[in-house]
Amino acid sequence: MADPLPAALGPLLKAARERLAAAGIADPALDSRLIVEHFSGTTRTQAIAEPGQQVGDAALPAIELALRRRVAGEPVHRILGYREFYGLRLSLSPETLEPRPDTETLVDAVLPFVRTIAERQGECRILDLGTGTGAIALPLLSAVPVATATGVDISPDALATAAGNARNLGLDGRFKALHSNWFEKVSGRYHVIASNPPYIPSREIGNLQDEVRDFDPHRALDGGVDGLDPYRVIVAEAAGFLETQGKVAVEIGHTQKDEVTGIFAAAGYRLVGVHSDLGGNDRVLVFER
Repeated sequence: MADPLPAALGPLLKAARERLAAAGIADPALDSRLIVEHFSGTTRTQAIAEPGQQVGDAALPAIELALRRRVAGEPVHRILGYREFYGLRLSLSPETLEPRPDTETLVDAVLPFVRTIAERQGECRILDLGTGTGAIALPLLSAVPVATATGVDISPDALATAAGNARNLGLDGRFKALHSNWFEKVSGRYHVIASNPPYIPSREIGNLQDEVRDFDPHRALDGGVDGLDPYRVIVAEAAGFLETQGKVAVEIGHTQKDEVTGIFAAAGYRLVGVHSDLGGNDRVLVFER
């Protein structure tokens, strides 16, 4: 049985950190701080300047429960219910992937093109396939005020989450959530088709980190036998929805560059950009016809 948590902010943070460290959590200082600040409504500045500040009675049971969930392996952002991504706060839900820094590479890869089209034409239409939280579309809309986006997902839960995120960010006037299995219900043409599709081979799902395997939705991870099925679907239909000189940008697994490039090349696409993630791995490919 864990010791009761102290009510003073400084000792509370220390106790929380020690409990996570004892459980072998990878970054106990950060996770304990995120949990305590979130559930107590305090800030890092307050913890430094006023360590004796008393935390409200209602906060302690919430922090206790959150620490138990973290010790049990649940990712800290699932517990908080949101994740900061590309400077935006995105709410999570059970059927959305937790957006990760690797996917910011995809936003970085297409943002200059979105800006160029917007400046040249006064608009830029974006199709985000498998939108999840809206993590690709919403940062692009935030950065380019005349851009519009359609976020497609097969999960109603994910679409509701993406639409809620758009609303919270004041972007809902330019974001449309569309329930569709890939291109099935999509209409119109787009300057950018972007996707972070499922790309893990089915047999490898069981080998993923516990936090991914046990808490991310498998439908958003499983790319079929070789992990490449979604790229085949995208390449088979994208041309019918792409503006002349439009671009298709996809996130990939770090070993998949050659295979994915081959799939697109066979359908008449040319690789025009390869972008690395923070770890130096090939992470995003950009194609045009």
